[in-house]
Amino acid sequence: MSDPTDTPDAGATPAHLSYGGSSRLATNGGVSKLELYGNLDRPAVQFEAHVKKPLRFREALSALYAVVGSDYRYQPKDRTQYLAYLRLKKETASASIWQAQQAYFGWLLRNDPMMFCILDPVVTVHPDRVLFEVFAKDESTYACLSFGREAFAEVGGTKCGTTNIDFSDALYAGVQQMRGYRKTTLKIGTESVSMSTEQGREVLEKSIRIPDSWLRGFLQVQSAATLPFDHVRLAPMDLYNTLRHLRMNGDRKGKRRGLRFELTPAQPPKIVLEPWETVFDTTGEVFKGRQARVVRVWGRRRLMTIKRMLPFVESVDVYLLGSGLPSFWVLRAGDMTLTLGMTGFTSANWSSAISFDLMLPRKTQDTAEVAKVVKYLAGDVFVAARDEISKQTGLKGAVLTEALQLGCQHGQLMHDIAYSVYRLRPVVEARIDLPKLQFRNAREKTAHDLLTRRSAVKIVSENRIAREGLELIGQVTVTEDKRDYRPQMMLADEGTVKRVGCTCTQFRKEGIKGGPCVHLIALRLAYAEKESQKAMHDDAVVFETRAFTRRNGDTENVVQISLERSKLKVRWGTAGQPMRLQTLKFNSEADARRTYFARLAELDAQGYLDAIPE
Repeated sequence: MSDPTDTPDAGATPAHLSYGGSSRLATNGGVSKLELYGNLDRPAVQFEAHVKKPLRFREALSALYAVVGSDYRYQPKDRTQYLAYLRLKKETASASIWQAQQAYFGWLLRNDPMMFCILDPVVTVHPDRVLFEVFAKDESTYACLSFGREAFAEVGGTKCGTTNIDFSDALYAGVQQMRGYRKTTLKIGTESVSMSTEQGREVLEKSIRIPDSWLRGFLQVQSAATLPFDHVRLAPMDLYNTLRHLRMNGDRKGKRRGLRFELTPAQPPKIVLEPWETVFDTTGEVFKGRQARVVRVWGRRRLMTIKRMLPFVESVDVYLLGSGLPSFWVLRAGDMTLTLGMTGFTSANWSSAISFDLMLPRKTQDTAEVAKVVKYLAGDVFVAARDEISKQTGLKGAVLTEALQLGCQHGQLMHDIAYSVYRLRPVVEARIDLPKLQFRNAREKTAHDLLTRRSAVKIVSENRIAREGLELIGQVTVTEDKRDYRPQMMLADEGTVKRVGCTCTQFRKEGIKGGPCVHLIALRLAYAEKESQKAMHDDAVVFETRAFTRRNGDTENVVQISLERSKLKVRWGTAGQPMRLQTLKFNSEADARRTYFARLAELDAQGYLDAIPE
């Protein structure tokens, strides 16, 4: 148990895709026809109509293609693949073109299996909209491009449902040939028009293995859209100014790379870019939330993928789930909408990923409530708002919320956050192996078992270190190993991990390179569980740190208050500068706690924004 050998991305789900031909753009004189062939292994979906604005349609599909092929993972310098290429080139020097191609594709399948499974979007035709959904190669960005029926004219036969389409590099190159002066028709269907032989229709088949982490991430992002959020509306110029600054300034090694939203009720939001601390006063709508706060998100450079669509955007809606959590950016361009969902963390930021997972249900079986929702939408309804679903199914409150979250997490529903509706959208035709996707890997599963079933995890100490973060020291008792392990970590920046250590064999051999060990994951889970319980009971607060910020022109004043049992530590000063410290000691923990919450209320009344401690 102490030294599992699994890797986070070891599992994969086989999938078979059959198409009636290769999707393409066929041009004949002044007429273009975009033929998108659906998956023959799924129920037939049909849609054919004239595209009113071909140029907007082209740029939107190009932005979607940029998302699906994006990969912002850190790529260290490694000559392994180059040396493998040289060896492959030498071995196939005397081979025929066909043999050389087969050798190349075999090597690609072994070294980059995602290459074969990221270019087939999930396409949904509903009574009100046509939607294209994709998920990035690095599992960090989800995109949904939807077109209202008003974007089309001369609509022909329509059959609602969900399918996949063949979306290749050749199709992308064909889309670039769209012109505004040509009459353009979109056709989605399973029948082949031009690909035929004497024996019958020629079928394009793909047999791929979708990594479980990719499928799990796709479903998790969908489920995240059902969580409570803060809504911010920006003008397109606000987003343009932000992206321009990022394009003109490179990231600084070792410096913060977040994008901060400073939200004050009844005032326009401020966007702050780190580490330059450049402040943009937005020109959209005022923030309509009830509580002032600061929300910090990551993945800002992923917004570059939508640059081709930006000239047509009329407004930008941003839905913020919280610091370090996923964020959704909805770009509205009339009858066309692009929803970009960014996870808020990468595969390296496992701590934030675990914290996010705890916010969602982990049930692996469809409940009767989920079945009710699916049955209602499957009855030729396809799309409905939450209130309408509640009225028709009789589900209300938390029961309905859990049913909708589970439906999204199990791949049966999708939450169209841009229009606040739920859609019937089975992501795959075959039933998903949900127990297989319940945990990211076997280590996380073992950590949950140690925490919940065995109660073998406890937090020994919590130490708040100024300008560093929160140091956690834990103890994990493993009966099979007949010993106790002592994991420790330093948490900072909304739950990100700065330093870790453990006494287990795996950590001594590999460190953190092979991913966090079971005991580190168990410690992080224990802390998250403790924080969730503490949030419900103020009397349980013993250790806690809150930070507040208030901007005065270009100067940012920061106040940080830490409760440490019967002590209260107050730090204040200017952001980026050494802070002054005052330590107060009380006769009891109750007195310290009362003073702590009173100070928090005073800062809120003075106009300070709730932020995350440095």
